[in-house]
Amino acid sequence: MIEVVSISVSGQGLRDITPEITQVVANANMISGLCTLFIQHTSASLLVQENYDPSARVDLESWLNRLVPEDDELYTHTLEGADDMPAHIKASLTATSISIPVMNGQLALGTWQGIFLWEHRHYGGNRKVILHLI
Repeated sequence: MIEVVSISVSGQGLRDITPEITQVVANANMISGLCTLFIQHTSASLLVQENYDPSARVDLESWLNRLVPEDDELYTHTLEGADDMPAHIKASLTATSISIPVMNGQLALGTWQGIFLWEHRHYGGNRKVILHLI
């Protein structure tokens, strides 16, 4: 089964998409298998991260923003603004796809794990995540 999941983002940051993905998996009535997620964008990424304490996500965002600053004079790809090239670099350093086992009809996430879409641009919009269950 393949499904496109549209995720609305309001701007830069980590957005918990676990509820949306969990719902699609539940509706599929799959007992066991593999859920693969792929984001169809070059300035956003996917990750499994702690979903309990928001400070872990704040620290992760701060660290990556320090590693890949905006307005670096080395960037030539600035057509869409100061966050354009940094967003592409951040997406290349993180993941565009992840796989999570499905066990007993549920995603086999750990107690404190969630699935996050990491938007690297300042503006919001819709991001498309391809969900493939096998």
